Amino acid sequence: MIGLILAAGAGRRLRPYTDDLPKALVPVDGSRTVLDLTIANFAKVGLTDVAIIVGYKAERVEERRKDFEATYGVNVELVYNDKAEEWNNAYSLWCGRDLLSQDVVLANGDTVHPVSVEELLLEARPDNILLAMDDVKVLGEEPMKMQLDASGGLTRITKLMDPAQAAGEYIGVSWLPSTIGPDLTSALEATFTRDPNLYYEDGYQEMVNRGSRIDVQPIGDLDWVEIDDLDDLEIGRRIACHY
Repeated sequence: MIGLILAAGAGRRLRPYTDDLPKALVPVDGSRTVLDLTIANFAKVGLTDVAIIVGYKAERVEERRKDFEATYGVNVELVYNDKAEEWNNAYSLWCGRDLLSQDVVLANGDTVHPVSVEELLLEARPDNILLAMDDVKVLGEEPMKMQLDASGGLTRITKLMDPAQAAGEYIGVSWLPSTIGPDLTSALEATFTRDPNLYYEDGYQEMVNRGSRIDVQPIGDLDWVEIDDLDDLEIGRRIACHY
């Protein structure tokens, strides 16, 4: 089992911080970054093999690699996305397709969250994909929103949804059992082939459309944030010190 982090994005809305850093390496708590926080979470739940998908300013992550390993007691593998500044993250996750032969806890490289999220996913550990969901906060237009069927299975995941119709927000952390590797790889390829600007969550939607079941795990009333812009960064800096 491994922890996998998507950290290839440029984070243009976080300039000037991202002029020379990938978004995942912008400090949120002193010198700690989202990569630090997420790798620490992985280590706390026993995930000592960590892979990071890198692209924009990948050399900055490479510079921190040994430090991550020494500080958190993990082994770090870097996977390179050759289209990180051109295509969206459906392709980025597909770049890590060889890793999907293992059980994976996947985390976005811009989500500040407590380790209890990983603990909840690993406690459940179903035979299908499980998505961490915030069903407490009031939703706006930007979040990755989800609709569910009567049994709690995912029917729709997209930012392009009326917030009033959504059951909650996907927070950017998933459980991916090894059994779904081939199906997810195929769905991701179909997704970025259709439109390279699509998200890996659109790959999840492709799987649902093909008949796969995807479940959700409510995380409770937790402080977390997806850091997309400077306002989000300030929120991240307020809550990261608690983690």
